[in-house]
Amino acid sequence: MAGPYGKTAGPAINVEDHLAMSGAARFGAARRIALVALVLTPGTALAADAAAGKAAFAKCQVCHAVDAQGRQTLGPNLHGLFGRKAGNLAGFKYSDAMKNSGITWDAETLARFLRDPKLAIPGNRMAVPGEKSAADVANLIAYLVEATR
Repeated sequence: MAGPYGKTAGPAINVEDHLAMSGAARFGAARRIALVALVLTPGTALAADAAAGKAAFAKCQVCHAVDAQGRQTLGPNLHGLFGRKAGNLAGFKYSDAMKNSGITWDAETLARFLRDPKLAIPGNRMAVPGEKSAADVANLIAYLVEATR
């Protein structure tokens, strides 16, 4: 079954695929795996990243809230984001692109979206160009994993 980015559902990469990749592709796959591991690993490193992510989220608060009672203004409330189907929160008017993306939010899909929203979901209405720093993306996700529960 094809996923939202045209890949088959299942493990992100297997050993044979990894060895067949070019050096640049292998580096990109390793970076994605490390990002997911960083975000999902409990402990003090995650807490430090979450604190940095909270600071980075200040610019996102213009459009997004994370608490259960939070407002929806220019962007949807992010409470309960992980595991939610994109474009599916009641009370917010999403673009057709977001509603039809087929994405269910997890650390990997959110990282891809945060880096370049227009590339990840062409035609969506997210106004910011994206976060180019991999560390800031990881920190934001670490914060959101905690803050949106």
